[in-house]
This record gives sequence, C-alpha cells and structure tokens, in this order.
Amino acid sequence: MNFTIRSMAPHEIGQALDWAAAEGWNPGMADAACFHAADPGAFLVATLNDAPIGCISATVYGAAFGFIGFYLMRPEFRGKGYGMALWRAAMARLKGRVIGLDGVVAQQANYQKSGFTLLHRNIRYGAAAPFMPPPPGAQPIEATALNFDQVTAFDRRFFPGPRDAFLREWLTAPGHIALVLLGADGVQALGVLRPCREGSKIGPLFAETPEAARGVFASLLARAPAGPVFLDVPDPNSAAINMAREAGMAPVFETARMYAGPAPDLPLARIYGITSFELG
Repeated sequence: MNFTIRSMAPHEIGQALDWAAAEGWNPGMADAACFHAADPGAFLVATLNDAPIGCISATVYGAAFGFIGFYLMRPEFRGKGYGMALWRAAMARLKGRVIGLDGVVAQQANYQKSGFTLLHRNIRYGAAAPFMPPPPGAQPIEATALNFDQVTAFDRRFFPGPRDAFLREWLTAPGHIALVLLGADGVQALGVLRPCREGSKIGPLFAETPEAARGVFASLLARAPAGPVFLDVPDPNSAAINMAREAGMAPVFETARMYAGPAPDLPLARIYGITSFELG
C-alpha cells in the first residue's frame, strides 16, 4: 500500500471542512479561504493509494508559535497507525515553536503523552435566538472602516503570533460581520460573526472592558441571521460567561486548551470569545 502525507491544495481544504462537519464541528461557510490565508501549507492530508483518509492542520504563526487543529481520521482507518504518522508530521512542521491546540476532553491524556499541558477549558455557549440589549451609548462601527494596521495592532494584544493575512480574510469574508468599538484610547473591542453550516459563531471577541465587550456582542447578535448563535468562551473569564448566560446562552460543548512548551501569557480576562477551535 502507498501511504503518503502531503500538504493539501487549496481546493482540497473543503474536504477537511466536510469531514469536520460530519463530526459535528460546524465549520464556517467561508472557512476554507480564511484558513488557507493563515498558512497555505498548514493543512496536511494522509492518503492511502492516493485516496485521502485523514487530515490535520499545523498552522505557523511567526517563528515562535503554532497551532494544531482539524485532526481527523476517517473511521475505518483509525487505530492502524496512520493517524499517529499524521500527528508526528504536524508536530514536525511546528518544531521549535510553542504549540497550542483545542482538544476534545476525551483526548487530553493522549495529548499529554505528546508533551501538552492543560491550561484551561473553552466552553461553547449557544442559543437559538440569543439577545442582549446594547449598553447605553455603545455604537460599534465596521472594522473595515479603520486602518487595517489599527485592527491588527489590537488583535496582537490577544493572540500570541502575527496573523495579518488571516485577519484580513476573516474581516471581509462573505457573510462575516466585523465590528469594532472605539474609545478615547483607540480600539476598545473587536468582534466577528461568521455564518456556519448551522447558525453563526462569534469569534474573536476581544475587549478591554466588560462594557465594551457587551457593546460589540449585542450589536453582533442584533445583526445575526436567523438560527442559533455560538460563542466559545475561555472558562477563566467569568465576565464572558455571565454575558453569554444573560443573552440566554447555555453550554453545549467544551474543549481543552493545551500547550506544548511555555503557555503564552494571554489576557484571558479580556478574551470573551476565541477565534476558532481549529486555528486558535
């Protein structure tokens, strides 16, 4: 048998998204282009006799950080060693960097064997029609109305590596709604809502204060299309959890945020929604 591991071509990333959808991960409608922009070589596919049997993403964010996601093997090929080979290829691609991942809880022990340590949980909150009244005076504007450098500078406060190419796609992808809230000191909050195969997800949602987070969150909810809305919250951020609950959301899923190497010193109290479980 001919077993190979190679980088996916751009048009093949859609297949990885289809596999993710079949697992219940609910990817975004425009994720393929956004994820490819983040790192064109990040998606690896395992093939057996030229037929794809599994995939993983190993996204490079500069010289010091990387993130693993989309670790999927087709059910009939699990437990045969192909998945471990794919995992090792992803780890090798990110060698020398701190590596993060959002793993399902049941796999924590396996990731620990590869040198990963649990830092915190991420809890996905969702509701069929969440609502939050906007705080008085909050008037978010389109993120694209700002100079792009202002947006990337704000994003870098909350993410451990540069991701300008990804962010440019994420802010402008079809159906995405990207809002910022300005204050006397510049950008106070950034949030993006993206349409998914089921409803919508909000992420990232970064804010300097709970009030700023609520301003952008409320505006995104008001503009969300019909269907459920989801928000992935770092469990240590109690203000974010309270905000989600006040909007009528309840926990529906969780992941384990783990790192191999020193965990980045991120301001979790100001991260109200992570960007995605797949790319960090």
